[in-house]
Amino acid sequence: MSRYNHKHSLSVREYFYRVLFSLVATAILVAFMPFGNDSTHHYQKGEPWDEAAFIAQDSFPILKPAEQVERERDSLKQFYEPYFRMDVDVMEQQLAALRQDINSPTAMGTPHYFLPHLQEKLRHIYSIGILDGEENARLGENKPRMVRVYYGNESSVRPFTQLYSEKTAYEYLVFEEDSVHYNHNLIRGLDLTKYVSPNLTYDAEKSQQQRLEVDGRLVRTMGVVLQGQKIVDKGQIVDDEVMDILLSWEQHRKEHTLSTREKVSRFGGRAVYAAILVVLLLMYFQQFRSDYLDSLRTVLLIMTLALLFPIVTYALVAHTWEDVYLVPYCVLPIMLRIFLDSRTAFITHIISILASSVVLTQPFIFIVTQTVAGLVAIYSLRELSQRYELFRAAVIVTVSTLLTYLCMEFVRGTADGSQELNLTIYLNLIVAGVLSMLAYLLLIPIERIFGFTSIVTLVELQNVNNPLLRRLSEEANGTFNHSMQVANLAAEVANRLGARAQLVRTGALYHDIGKLENAVFFTENQNGQNPHNGLSYERSAHIIIQHVENGLRLADKYRLPSVVRDFIATHHGKSLTKYFYVQRVKSEELRVKNDSNNSGGNSDSSLLTLNSSLEAPFRYPGPKPQTLEQAILMMADAVEAASRSLTEYTEESISAMVEKIVGAQVSEGSFDECAITFREIAEAKEVLCARLRTVYHTRIQYPE
Repeated sequence: MSRYNHKHSLSVREYFYRVLFSLVATAILVAFMPFGNDSTHHYQKGEPWDEAAFIAQDSFPILKPAEQVERERDSLKQFYEPYFRMDVDVMEQQLAALRQDINSPTAMGTPHYFLPHLQEKLRHIYSIGILDGEENARLGENKPRMVRVYYGNESSVRPFTQLYSEKTAYEYLVFEEDSVHYNHNLIRGLDLTKYVSPNLTYDAEKSQQQRLEVDGRLVRTMGVVLQGQKIVDKGQIVDDEVMDILLSWEQHRKEHTLSTREKVSRFGGRAVYAAILVVLLLMYFQQFRSDYLDSLRTVLLIMTLALLFPIVTYALVAHTWEDVYLVPYCVLPIMLRIFLDSRTAFITHIISILASSVVLTQPFIFIVTQTVAGLVAIYSLRELSQRYELFRAAVIVTVSTLLTYLCMEFVRGTADGSQELNLTIYLNLIVAGVLSMLAYLLLIPIERIFGFTSIVTLVELQNVNNPLLRRLSEEANGTFNHSMQVANLAAEVANRLGARAQLVRTGALYHDIGKLENAVFFTENQNGQNPHNGLSYERSAHIIIQHVENGLRLADKYRLPSVVRDFIATHHGKSLTKYFYVQRVKSEELRVKNDSNNSGGNSDSSLLTLNSSLEAPFRYPGPKPQTLEQAILMMADAVEAASRSLTEYTEESISAMVEKIVGAQVSEGSFDECAITFREIAEAKEVLCARLRTVYHTRIQYPE
């Protein structure tokens, strides 16, 4: 059982939050997951098909290429016959106007015998039809070969070129030589343009209907693919025929409307799949890290990172923007490894990858490649204390993913020399490796938003030029040296126990900053004079205990992270200031005995009651250490302080001192609220003894 898995009966509220967490995560996955069959196949004309054999899931028609359809549509234009309605009243009106003008006195000498022939020519023009200039211009270059002219219930088809415009009709009347009937010079006084008026009107409704009939003759398909038919096999070259079929399949999927049954089944499948993944992740936390579920900020961080990458994948697949191998999925385990732990980083990464792969056409290769990337990222980046470590991890992850994908190509037979490699994916993997280095920029936003503290921040806080540490070294040099020694001791123990060494080191450097307020009252800062002389034991104990409260106040002032503040609050737990407490008890015991001797009473029961009542002013407020790292600091702090009071530094004296100090802490219950085992306490004592022997250069006692 994990040290962080606190077995206890869940309250109704805890059950509610766990169910709410599962429902929200499942709903987000289902909401962003592409609903239709939006799986994207990556292929290029003339290149080999590098995926598994593609089998048609439905029957669908094979569409002709757009160029062929356009050519056939152009060839059908010869059958397009737009409709024009002829107004027969226009001819009668113009003929009447011509007769009236010739018979009027103002005809300027136009012979009357010209009238029949002019009328005959006008009848001919109007029977063919005069097209309005605007209608002619509207047709532009798309003039039809034939047109259909109708009047009443009668219609006729005639070539479009036979139709007259107002200009050609006038030229036919005036400039065509006809010496038998008249000489056009004799009719100059007659304005023939008055008798030329358009009598054809374009009928848009009938023309559109006729166009649809013609377009209906266009066959847009050139065959049918049946359900279950193999479209293309692995390694087959995507030629023109295969390309047309693949494009027809994509068009079919876009136009295909899912039935209610299909919608329900697909939605249900996605919902159940997402729920399974979320429940698996929840079960991991419940089994191994239930403490994370008790922290809202931890739950929010894990949810945000675990859902971010599937959502990005769904968007890329749904909109076919870019290849999914461009996404630096290894950022997720890197971030969780830095802020949480390796096991949680790996499990969350796997769940996120499984959620992302459900919409891909080749999920197996994707899962294998990204699993390797996540594992390598975790192994290569235990602690991010310097920028070069992230660069190194990115290089190792990139090389690992490239090799893994290449191996999968060999396994599938793509890279055996018979086919060309898809270099685009390898380039995308390199770009993803470069993008993973941007994880360094995410540290500060995550710290600010979720309240975590990264290794980078801890390392920065360890800089002795930090204002607070510099002040401690100047105003309380003894405490500063003590803190440095405690930091070294605690870091060694943390490394041995697998705890967060950088966190322990930072906490050790700041755990006694509260002594800045009354530095001379602490032994390590005194130089001959003891300001406690003349003070009551309670007052002295209060000053000593108050350094915890003062330290927390300084931590708030200098905006130290909460994880560092916790070390300040817990490094003494609820222990006693034993020196002043013992002195106070001795003085009271002496007084009680004197009083009992004088009165002849029993002093034993009085002393027992007295001892328990005296403890309160001499006890630290706590809390006790809550984490392994805080327990390590408590042991290192007490042992380092006690080591300064040894009269001789031998292996025996150091071991006895460490055993006495740590044993007393265990017996007093100082570690009851943190996850530390007896074995780890024993290992911690070994490390402390070995380290102190090195510091004080102990030697074997030779016999005289």
